[in-house]
Parts: sequence; structure tokens; C-alpha cells
Amino acid sequence: MNQPTPLVPPTAPPSYSADPMRMATPAEQARAAAALDEPAPTTSIFQPLHTPRVLLGRQFTLRQVAFGVLLVFCLTPWASPPIALALGLALAQTVGNPFPAHTKAFTSKLLQFSVVGLGFGMNAHAAVQAGKEGIIFTVVSIFGTLFLGYFVGKWLGLGRNVVHLISCGTAICGGSAIAAIGPVLGAKDEEISVGLGTVFVLNALALFAFPPIGHALHMSQNQFGLWCAIAIHDTSSVVGAAAAYGNQALEVATTIKLARALWIIPVAIGTALVFKQKGVKITIPYFIFGFILAMLFNTFAPAYVPATKALGPVMVTLAKIGLTVTLFFIGAGLSAKVVGSVGIKPYVLGVLLWLVISTTSLYVILHAV
Repeated sequence: MNQPTPLVPPTAPPSYSADPMRMATPAEQARAAAALDEPAPTTSIFQPLHTPRVLLGRQFTLRQVAFGVLLVFCLTPWASPPIALALGLALAQTVGNPFPAHTKAFTSKLLQFSVVGLGFGMNAHAAVQAGKEGIIFTVVSIFGTLFLGYFVGKWLGLGRNVVHLISCGTAICGGSAIAAIGPVLGAKDEEISVGLGTVFVLNALALFAFPPIGHALHMSQNQFGLWCAIAIHDTSSVVGAAAAYGNQALEVATTIKLARALWIIPVAIGTALVFKQKGVKITIPYFIFGFILAMLFNTFAPAYVPATKALGPVMVTLAKIGLTVTLFFIGAGLSAKVVGSVGIKPYVLGVLLWLVISTTSLYVILHAV
């Protein structure tokens, strides 16, 4: 005799919180972390900021909100390059950068746009004069740094690739030089990362330290701009420190630093020959030519088309905002993991080279310029 089929109560429909800003389910958290390229939340006081939430059907974390608020602040007149870098560093050391891949991708492009934009505020005649004054300092400092770096690196027992990358970054233009020389050298990714980490940390220190030192020594605008261009590694920090000192210092520093950056080409060729690397591709910093064109436009175009004179201040304002955001991105990328992964010896090499070039150039500039 067939048994009657037991009655199964209907399944209750899923309940949804009336709160539009509810906590996401574990499955939603996993999907959000994968979609946003975020690391999994860690057990710390900042864990709630890593936990994905849902608002109006969209997932986000509170640290993304913090990142967005700081980014918006960097677009305002109250922000400056040093402040932006400090905010980025604070974010990196606490809740971390929620968009590491995006900020890394945008940093170089935004810096290039900013440098080209600054050209719309410069005069070609003054730039040529500044370039003449800085050419001897540039040549001597580049080859002196590479020569000194070789022997100090050998004394420290560092690998030749790391030594050459840090030396080139110190001698020419920081991260840009390392990124260009690395493939020519055949360096491994971890060696390039060590070089970049070293110069970026020292760049951050220079951005905060140089303007107070300049004021304490009563350096002129021309002297300080020349010193920044020679003694600070990366173009972003050179422009940031000089902008904090004055417009004339900014013009001198940017012109000399970009002329210095062109040395990437001969140094890359020399690297390929010395290290016997064949069939390598040399990266040319084409954005420098954009800067030159912008400077020529600003110098000569207003004489023929007066209306173009109004373009310069607008482009310079946008360029300074772009530089501020660039430094915020750079600071946000300098996490404790990045800083700690470099090791002591590369920092020793970088600091020694930096101290020698900064103190020597400072002494010569104060007594000869």
C-alpha cells in the first residue's frame, strides 16, 4: 500500500535588509574583491574598511571611499604636492591602496601630461639660458654618480644590475631612467622593483626636506631650481619641490631636469655596449618633446595670435593639479611591504649616492651660481 507523500512546507522567500547600505554576504565579498583587484581583508583594526558593502546594488569598501575623498581633496586649491604625497603615504601605511593597478597605470601618463602642461607657462629664451647654466652640472653629476655607484655597489656586495639601476636612477631621472634602462640591461623584475623602491622612498624624503633647507640657506630661486634638478631623482619630486619654492625655481628645475632626462638615450646605448646586450629596444621619453613644443608655443604664438595668451595659465593650472594627483598616487603605492622588500644594502647605496650628489652640488651652487 502506497504511503502518502509527506507535505513539505514551502521554502520561505529570502529576506532582504531594508537598509540600502547593508553588509555584503561572504559570496558577494569574494566577487567584489576579485572584481576590484583588492587583497583579501586582513585581521586588523582596519578590517572593517576592507569589507565590501552594497549600496543601491553597487559594491564598495570604505577604504575606497577614503581614497576617493583624498583624491577629490588633491583636486582642490588647498592641496599641494607635499601634502598630496603625505596623504598617499598615510593611506598606504594604514588601510592600503584599493586601486594599485589603476594608480600604477595612471601615474606615468599623468606625470607626462603635467610636464607638457608646465611648458605652457615657460619662456623658451629663459629656458635656454637655464639649460646653459646647468649643462656642466648635468654632465659631471651623471658620470660622477655612475662611477661612484659602481665602486660603492661593489664594496657593498650588491649585484651589478641592481647597482647600475640605482646609479642610473640617481644620476638621471629616477623611476623613468630605471624603467628605461632595466630592459636594456636585461634586469629581472625583482631587480627593477628594488631600484624603483629605493629611489621612490628617497624622492619622498627629498620633497619634504629640500624646500626648508633652501629657505634656511636663503637660496635664490635660480639656485634652488638648479639644486632640485641635479640632486632629486624623479621628475615628479623635482617639480613638486620646486613648485613649493617658487615659480622661477619651478621653471629652472623643470627645464634642467628634462634636459637631464634626455641622457637616458646615450646612457641606455652605453649600457647595451658595456653589458654586451644585443637586440634590445631603447625607450625614448617622447613627452619631453611635447614640453618643448608647449614652451615654444607659449613663447611665440601670442605675438601672432593674442588670444592664445589665455591658454597658458589654464594649462599650467591643470598641470599643477595633475602633478599633485601624481604624487598622491606615488605615495599611495609606497606601502610598508614595498619599502621593506628592498632590503638594507640597496638603501645604503641609494642614500650614499644621494648624499654625495646633493651635498656636493649644494656646495658648488652656493659658491659658484
